[in-house]
Amino acid sequence: MTPPSTDRFTLIETDAQVALDTLAQDVARGLTAAPKTLRCRHFYDQRGSALFEAICDLPEYYVTRAEREILLAHAGAIATSFTEPVTLIELGSGSAVKTRLLIEALLAHQQKLLFVPVDISQTALEESAVGLLGCYDELEVLGVAAPYDVGLAHLHAHITGPRLALWLGSSVGNFAPGAAVAFLRDVATALDGEADRLLIGMDLHKDRGVLERAYDDAQGVTADFNLNLLRRINGELGGRFDLARFSHRAFYDEARGRVEMHIVSKRAQTVAIDHLDLDIAFADGETIHTENAYKYRIESIPALLAEAGFVLERQFFDRQRRFSLNLAYPRR
Repeated sequence: MTPPSTDRFTLIETDAQVALDTLAQDVARGLTAAPKTLRCRHFYDQRGSALFEAICDLPEYYVTRAEREILLAHAGAIATSFTEPVTLIELGSGSAVKTRLLIEALLAHQQKLLFVPVDISQTALEESAVGLLGCYDELEVLGVAAPYDVGLAHLHAHITGPRLALWLGSSVGNFAPGAAVAFLRDVATALDGEADRLLIGMDLHKDRGVLERAYDDAQGVTADFNLNLLRRINGELGGRFDLARFSHRAFYDEARGRVEMHIVSKRAQTVAIDHLDLDIAFADGETIHTENAYKYRIESIPALLAEAGFVLERQFFDRQRRFSLNLAYPRR
């Protein structure tokens, strides 16, 4: 799908062979490890991205509704906190549905806006550009189809300030606390302008039942999303996974403060991955750990951001205090 006005849309692509090599390396390393793992960044091929958008609309998945509620209430205040026109950057933009609220608020405050979405899925970038450019004549889109680290390097080298970087949906929760701090330090380094800001979504601790239903919905969409990793390995790496022989499991580990997602082997079996020349043995009940989703306590957020080199400026919550948006600036 091609955006309707190419003079307002530019796409920077990661080399397809590099992306495939990264998938191959991560699969070979993760499935020969003990315990077995797969990196959650590989969820987002075209089908996986579409499934995640479906998850966001599920009744059990409160995250999107809570975050949208916050943005509806506070996007205007966030936009008017800048005295100069800003560039809007988003890490893991997906369809950019919630981002529209900030785009509209910024365009009410400045004449033109450059939006720089960074997403591993080129398809998601192109589809969101179609919708955005069709709605906002004053918008330009520079899509970066790449992992976060590549996007940050481009941001630091080529995008001048002031800049508002978004990391929504509590994607930071996919990182263990130490890794989250390390990555946020890289974000702080990239946002080195006096007026630069980060707006980061962080999901909050809540009832186990609410959390587990959010990651294991009644319709099985999240299960399909998780198992799509195996389908992707089959399609891109010559895997021979029979998806009927695997199932989805999600549970809340209260001690670690995180929801875990796993793919479970229903029987003892060996699966070949032809392009990697690997035969992967599974015991009955053995799992592949695919994702963590850490949840945060309100009182812990300022210290985490401070450790990463940010100063928390403002916090915003939905009415039920299920979710937080945190506006911060890099410590000078």
